[in-house]
Amino acid sequence: MTLEEFKYALAEHDIQLTDQQMQQFEDYYNLLVEWNEKINLTAITDKEEVYLKHFYDSISLAFSNDFTEPKKLVDVGSGAGFPSIPLRIVFPELDVTIVDSLNKRIKFIETVISELKLTNVHAYHDRAETFGQNKTFRGQFDIVTARAVARLNLLAEFCLPLLKKGGQFLAMKASQTDDEIEEAKHAIATLGGKFIEDIAFELPQEAGVRHIVRIEKRKETPNKYPRKPGKPAKKPL
Repeated sequence: MTLEEFKYALAEHDIQLTDQQMQQFEDYYNLLVEWNEKINLTAITDKEEVYLKHFYDSISLAFSNDFTEPKKLVDVGSGAGFPSIPLRIVFPELDVTIVDSLNKRIKFIETVISELKLTNVHAYHDRAETFGQNKTFRGQFDIVTARAVARLNLLAEFCLPLLKKGGQFLAMKASQTDDEIEEAKHAIATLGGKFIEDIAFELPQEAGVRHIVRIEKRKETPNKYPRKPGKPAKKPL
């Protein structure tokens, strides 16, 4: 996906990028490639593939969700900043929190925030299990995102405690999700959530099918969740 194709494809979804935003994506790409030589951020470094499979894919969350009003979003296990940084570039109204367990990735994110001059973006080096028990963050967010981090039952335990009641957990998946959703139903209910829908769509240029699993926070999550680091993976709900 060339830069012009990227801009045009988003315009088809009523997302109009300014010259400044296009430059921010260009700067983001350059930083990604530069840092990827030092730490493992992504296996995808070809420019056209990054614009399609990282930038466009991240922004695809906005095709079925409204990010135009001020909202607090937390991205769990963000890695190189996907989907939160592309969303923040496109929607400056967002207040974005990024959490990742690898400090080197957080250092990269902090560099991106500084170089792109992004305001209201906060990066934290922490495990999802301890972050979700921190009273500063627990129950504080309108939207939680996670992109291909873990299976849905694990993600539910990491993400639902961070949401306000009425908030949305948006899990981005690249593979068929029926089995994961069925497997996660007990965990979702236990953690105060309700499965709403699975939105499937195809990326342009035959780049594959993507799924967005939407889960709404209906009740407060019991205080014992998320459990101590390591336990959710060893004994999933």
